[in-house]
Amino acid sequence: MLRDLAEADWTRRTGLAALTAALGPENLRWVGGAVRDGLLGVAVADVDCATTLMPAEVVERCGRAGIRTVPTGIEHGTITALLKDGPVEITTLRRDVATDGRRATIAFAREWHEDAARRDFTINALYAHPETLAIEDFFGGLADLAAGQVRFIGDARQRIAEDHLRILRYYRFQTRFGAALDPEAEDACADLAHTLKGLSRERIAAELLALLALPDPHPTVARMRERGVLRVILPEACAPQVAALGRVVAAEAAQGFAPDAVRRLAALLPPSPEIAETVAARLRLSKAQRTRLVSAAERLVDDAANPEALAYRLTPPAAIDRLLLGGGDAQGLKGWAAPAFPLKGGEIVKRGVTAGPLVARVLQAVEARWVAEGFPDTARIDTLLAEELARAGS
Repeated sequence: MLRDLAEADWTRRTGLAALTAALGPENLRWVGGAVRDGLLGVAVADVDCATTLMPAEVVERCGRAGIRTVPTGIEHGTITALLKDGPVEITTLRRDVATDGRRATIAFAREWHEDAARRDFTINALYAHPETLAIEDFFGGLADLAAGQVRFIGDARQRIAEDHLRILRYYRFQTRFGAALDPEAEDACADLAHTLKGLSRERIAAELLALLALPDPHPTVARMRERGVLRVILPEACAPQVAALGRVVAAEAAQGFAPDAVRRLAALLPPSPEIAETVAARLRLSKAQRTRLVSAAERLVDDAANPEALAYRLTPPAAIDRLLLGGGDAQGLKGWAAPAFPLKGGEIVKRGVTAGPLVARVLQAVEARWVAEGFPDTARIDTLLAEELARAGS
């Protein structure tokens, strides 16, 4: 059952009232995710609005009201108002003039219905009056939202032809909101999956990671593989890897770890650093994401034997990735900080060893045994050092 939008905390932000006064309540509507999530009782961070005003007039009216604006997407009619309780994107009503599957040529429109018609899904085309919060629903989005139905506006194939990324957006929204599958959407996404090849790797990566970050994307990813969509964007993800994703999702939930998109991407790849490097490059992942992906791909069967030793050698986050991917218990690493190895090379020199390679070898040998024994106290380190010095002398 949908909630009354007035119950949503975001509707009481003082900055929104100031923006409404500046632009005029009949000239704007709250739209998109804030309306959708507010009706579902989901926390909302960002608020967007559509307006009948031209961008220049938006800037001028906001300026008169003392509201600072930034032309974040002026070529598409978007101005961002910087309000004290969060920025708001203000976009002039638009209609598509031409599309090629990657980008659209737009013209400004005058009717709310025209703007709604160019959006992707019915649940994203809900417009709320800024004062009454009355919902304008042109395509049955309220009923779909209540039923957990993710449905394209109009013909699914036509909407995908306009923007191929809508295939991945469909699967993400279906994972998040869908209770029942829409056969037309499912068939259209499968039939047109090949068009994803024309998109930039960055856009694909962003959508894939957003999908994997949801609480349980495994059923959706499995369906994407069955319908031939996954192999277009991630051909390395065969059936065993999709099954591994399910195990990682379950392990995160059982051990109290938050969903992690990069860890789950690692589950979808074979444990091969070379493949991880290739995928990271192809998806244009950040340096930090690439490092995590490669480290996770280097996982070994015996990683779970000594979780703290693994965390000391890598980092706690990297060790957690490997343990969860390998079916180990990572709970002991929550909040765990690696202790500092107290022995220094100078102490070995004091014991009569000439500075040089031997000092480094003894230091490394003592440290390895100290880690393997669970980081014992300095008394035990002295014993380990004596034993290693005796071994070196012999």
